[in-house]
Amino acid sequence: MGFFSNLADEAYDRKYTDKELIKRIVSYFKPHRKNLIIITFFLVLTAMAAAAIPRLVSNTVKELDSNISLEQSLWLGAMVVLAGVIVWGANWIRRRMTGRVLAEVVFKIRANAFSAAANHDLSFYDEFSSGRIVSRITSDTREFGNVVTLVADLTNQFIQVIIMSVALYMQEPHLLGYLLIFLPIVFLAAIGFRKWARVVTRRGMKAMGNVNAAIKETISGISVAKNYRQEQMIYDEFEDSNLSSFKTNMTRGFVLSLIFPSLNTIAGIAIAVMVFIGGREVALGIVTVASWFLFLQSMDRFFFPVLNLSAFWTQLQSGLSASERTFALMDSEAKVIQTSSDGVPQLKGEIEFCDVDFRYTEQEEILINFDLKIKAQENLALVGHTGAGKSSIAKLVARFYEFQKGKVLIDGSDIRSFDLHEYRKQLGIVSQTPFLFSGTAAENIRYARPEASDGEIMELANKIGNGEWLETLPNGLETEVGERGGMLSMGQRQLVSLMRVLVQKPTIFILDEATASIDPFTEWQIQQALNLILQDTTSILIAHRLSTVKAADRIIVLENGGIIEEGDHDKLMKIDGHYAELYNTYFRHQSLAYLDESKTL
Repeated sequence: MGFFSNLADEAYDRKYTDKELIKRIVSYFKPHRKNLIIITFFLVLTAMAAAAIPRLVSNTVKELDSNISLEQSLWLGAMVVLAGVIVWGANWIRRRMTGRVLAEVVFKIRANAFSAAANHDLSFYDEFSSGRIVSRITSDTREFGNVVTLVADLTNQFIQVIIMSVALYMQEPHLLGYLLIFLPIVFLAAIGFRKWARVVTRRGMKAMGNVNAAIKETISGISVAKNYRQEQMIYDEFEDSNLSSFKTNMTRGFVLSLIFPSLNTIAGIAIAVMVFIGGREVALGIVTVASWFLFLQSMDRFFFPVLNLSAFWTQLQSGLSASERTFALMDSEAKVIQTSSDGVPQLKGEIEFCDVDFRYTEQEEILINFDLKIKAQENLALVGHTGAGKSSIAKLVARFYEFQKGKVLIDGSDIRSFDLHEYRKQLGIVSQTPFLFSGTAAENIRYARPEASDGEIMELANKIGNGEWLETLPNGLETEVGERGGMLSMGQRQLVSLMRVLVQKPTIFILDEATASIDPFTEWQIQQALNLILQDTTSILIAHRLSTVKAADRIIVLENGGIIEEGDHDKLMKIDGHYAELYNTYFRHQSLAYLDESKTL
């Protein structure tokens, strides 16, 4: 397989016929009909003016046999200049308008591709590299735009070919007959390159997607690489992807660069033959010198667009391959499917799992015949070893993944019937590693409710440790948090994330507590923020802190996707079962009794 071995299709890739792709591409240009009509007018004007130039020059040659006056000479010269000015001016207007239309079309395609990517559930990103997805949205749409520009230029040349054919026919029809014999040869040669070009172009785009994926993964994990002194290793991995892209695109460049010279050779032979035939006919007096000169001048203007049109079918494969990859992303089927998009009233927050089966893959069963009911405004803590199903329950409530059997009910309504956008407005989530966007702390807090006022935010912030946590931020709420919140400590990131939920005022709250150790004062502030959220929400807490577990109304102990124990902390400790084992393993060292005991020792 060589360096093509990592260029396999993604599972959501599909093959489209050229007809299907062109029809879909045309649909993006339909809203621009008016501009396209104007562009077509200037295309025709450009082509007519360009075709008129050799005719005018031919007339000048014809007049050389007679005593041409200075006035006639100036007149013919002025007409040639005028034709040139028209070609330049019409072409400038046409290119300017084409650029505008094309920019809007590429903008729309890119927006649709991004929207499709953004609307996919999390399982899509578990399976497919985000770097390759980015490549389809950016590189492939840009490639598509370049080819559409080529289409506009070739349309101009196609019109020019038609006009030149008419002019040549009117001048010397039998010479045009000789010329047309070569056209099928040119087009057959171009068609021969078509399939080859499609294959190498698709490979080139996949290789570029691999490079983008390698860059994204490396940049995202640069701190880990540096920590383990693996800069050389990540460079070597990037070098492998880059080298594969280089070799693949060298092959692509070779194929595409071979097309035009091959066609040009055929055209050169055709012109040589026509020079010979025309010269003989001039010598025999069948055609005039002026007609022969016009024919030779026109041949170059005739063959250049013909060659471009022939090569176009091969070069078009680049744009079709790009659009094919972009449309495949748009058309990829979502796994999370809503049966309806009902409006969502103000929820009470009752959650019920009814005989639910869930798996990430066919081989990875997580929940089997799972049943659980969470009362409105109940604070439920989930505990269990890694892989027990804690995060899966939270993700199903958030509708990030699709379950395979059973029902999840919210206030008695099937979660699949909700308008997801409306539903998630009443859902607040804080992940184990809180994610912050580049910008200020205030901008991140307002993320779910941009209309929240400074006064409202400050009022909530001051309820957490009397607002003392704000003093640890250099510029208070206007402090820049950096990419992913990297300029803040883990505790500060958690507080900003909890503030984001407080401002949102959700009905259902999901917390996957961070496992990183933080100082006692910050932990106390975080607990205060949590208490503010928990008092008005139905909460699912994937707990890693003893304080959170103890404060829960009910604790669910999970193992292998099933509930093995439930109750509050004291009840479960009396049972002396799995929870007590987990407590002694993970939570006991956080208790005051343990700390006092350690001090005595």
